[in-house]
Amino acid sequence: MQSKAQTMADPIGQAEPEARSFRVDAVDLARGLALVAMTTFHFGWDLELFGFVERGFATQAWMIWYARLIASSFLVLVGVSFALAHHSGLKARPFLWRLGKIAGAAFLITLATRFATPDIFIFFGILHHIALATILCIFFVRLPVPVLLALAAGVLLAASYARSELFNAPWWWWSGLNAVMPRSSDYVPVFPFLAAELTGLALGKWLISSGMAAQLAGRRAKGGIAATLRFIGRNSLVYYLLHQPVMLAILYLVQLVMR
Repeated sequence: MQSKAQTMADPIGQAEPEARSFRVDAVDLARGLALVAMTTFHFGWDLELFGFVERGFATQAWMIWYARLIASSFLVLVGVSFALAHHSGLKARPFLWRLGKIAGAAFLITLATRFATPDIFIFFGILHHIALATILCIFFVRLPVPVLLALAAGVLLAASYARSELFNAPWWWWSGLNAVMPRSSDYVPVFPFLAAELTGLALGKWLISSGMAAQLAGRRAKGGIAATLRFIGRNSLVYYLLHQPVMLAILYLVQLVMR
């Protein structure tokens, strides 16, 4: 039974859903599926690296668009998750803990690729982008859904029409507004990819305002496939960091056996 103070503060018992975070199983499953799709793209890249497929396989137009679609879907889910977790106010400790892990992992990837593949090292890949976009989401999450969608459209337009040689200096490459494309094995600049997080924020806020987030929060898919995708989705950073070294090690052993 509610106290008198609780009743006066929340006369119809609806403040609590607005004040809590939502853990939606479908988001974890979708994140897991996006990571599996990302693995298939990286596997194609690795096959070319070890000479199992002809050169140029991973840079075909359809592979490039496949990679962009995967990255965009993953970033949309970043925005959705942020909205579900922080729609009623920033939860500083989990936010900073998550941001620190992502930023630290991004730094390690830069160091590792700078040593292993200096010509195409990752200076602003998907983890670097997520770290910056997570900070930017703080300023966007309270905006109305139509404004978020308008900003997403603006980011896409800027990526197409605001490119300039003024941004060709390396310290501007994170923006994506540079006229010359830098060499990197993973390049996910703010423009146009921030549009994905903004769209995700809008979707997350709509799920909350429509009541669907509360309904979905109580549902849990069953079965082995769902359990696997859920596990991957809830441990996305660890999976992302480990999947490439594991595949590279397997292909290396295969190559040794086939010699």
